[in-house]
Amino acid sequence: MITLTYAARDARTMLRRNLKHALRYPSMTVSVVAMPVLMLLLFTYVFGGALGTGIGGTTSGSADYIDYVAPGIILMAATSGALVTAVGVCADMTEGIVNRFRTMAISRASFLTGHVVGSVLQTLVSIAFVIGVALLMGFRPHATPLGWLAAAGLLTLLTLALTWLSAAIGLVAKNVETASNIPLPMQFLPFLGSAIVPPESMPTGLRWFAEYQPFTPVIETLRGLLMGTGVGGAAIGAVAWCVGLTLVGYLWARTAFRRSATR
Repeated sequence: MITLTYAARDARTMLRRNLKHALRYPSMTVSVVAMPVLMLLLFTYVFGGALGTGIGGTTSGSADYIDYVAPGIILMAATSGALVTAVGVCADMTEGIVNRFRTMAISRASFLTGHVVGSVLQTLVSIAFVIGVALLMGFRPHATPLGWLAAAGLLTLLTLALTWLSAAIGLVAKNVETASNIPLPMQFLPFLGSAIVPPESMPTGLRWFAEYQPFTPVIETLRGLLMGTGVGGAAIGAVAWCVGLTLVGYLWARTAFRRSATR
């Protein structure tokens, strides 16, 4: 019990350190938040008329399309937060701070725990900001309070999964530049799912990939929860993918952190 108490105290210290660092150097967080907002503006006001007509079969264009695309862009806000985690962990690893932590009487798990929890909190704030922008632009969800709660839980679970994966990437990356480049495919993978257009509109090979990649069931579940249209079997796939990715990321990060201590 005493060991767990010390570990929790050290994790809080690391969390406070990471949050203070984010407040003092907000440029990375701002740039990550700006990306999904720009995507939302682009696909609503530039492409929304054409895409909205094609999806909804109406002439109202972007007015209807934002209800389709907003859940996908909200999910992209979660993927964008992965960049901050990878860069932050890699910077600590390459600048020698972690080696100094290892000489101190602190829990070894607190370093990763502080980074992961801090990044999850920052990403959730970014997601809330993107939702606010979407609402100002005309996004009109029909979710019940329970639906909003379920959507928040799903986004938190997805953010946790991506954060652990990004922490592992930061641990194995040789430098900050590499750490910032490796998570980029995660940010654009939703484009190859159902974030922007339905998979049914894609060519056969791409449609198969879009239907079976991890983000599509998450997007469909989030869209169903927010728009009140039901989630069907997509919810099972979404939760399974999130839990699986969390376990993979956690085990990978744990192993990479242990190996780095023996170098």
